[in-house]
Amino acid sequence: MVQEPVISVIISTYNSLEWLKKTLWSYEQQTFRDFEIIIADDGSDEETANFIKEYQPKSNRKIIHIWHEDNGFQKSAILNKALLACSTEYVVMSDGDCLAREDFLQVHYERRKEGYFLSGGYYKLPLDLSQKITKDDILTQKCFNLQWLKRNGLPESYKTQKLNSGFVQANIMERLTPTNASWNGHNSSGWKKDLLAVNGFDERMQYGGQDRELGERLFNYGIKSIQIRYSAICLHLDHSRGYKTQESIEKNKAIRKNTKTSKSAFTEYGIIKRSPIKQQD
Repeated sequence: MVQEPVISVIISTYNSLEWLKKTLWSYEQQTFRDFEIIIADDGSDEETANFIKEYQPKSNRKIIHIWHEDNGFQKSAILNKALLACSTEYVVMSDGDCLAREDFLQVHYERRKEGYFLSGGYYKLPLDLSQKITKDDILTQKCFNLQWLKRNGLPESYKTQKLNSGFVQANIMERLTPTNASWNGHNSSGWKKDLLAVNGFDERMQYGGQDRELGERLFNYGIKSIQIRYSAICLHLDHSRGYKTQESIEKNKAIRKNTKTSKSAFTEYGIIKRSPIKQQD
């Protein structure tokens, strides 16, 4: 039976059905159960829509599919629409190419705090390993085991320590990691009222930093961040990014720079159009 959700999970996607399937399987294994899923679909084809329609009655979670027509990279716009569709007070955001470890939502739920947003990270897997991971590997949580990953081709790196951190080590590392204004679109969460107060994502922004720009406005509004990158673990599946261009990156950098220097807490290009809000003391 679907329980009344306490948190909303927004998962963005665009024509990456195999990765979306794997991502949704990882949410079936969450130890925290009282959540809904909002799929923010930036114009995927009918195959994705058909899969979601078939998957919805099979899941124990409430799954809402938010879609708009494909008009180029419009991720910020679809995320804003998904945010409005959330029925709870607290929102977790990730992507349809990120596998969430079974305690992922439990960490976000337990660490949430008024006046703050939670900022996590991810560990990016190589393409061959991303393809190799099966439904069984996700449901049994094998794919989150560092030794299993190494046996299946994960290269050696100091960054793997986040996959092997116990509770004590994770807390120490997060205390040592500087907090900043970075909202990480793969792994962050915050109060819906705060996200609405800064008017959501700036819809002018293309690929590269629209999540960070949101974090800057949250900071300017008076909302600080708590680091959870060693506690809330997600694996980023590799894939091509044809929408990434130098032009889009430079455009986004200019918008981010203006947000930071002007200390703006509100974008006129977000969910609604109205006068800027008064910043908190």
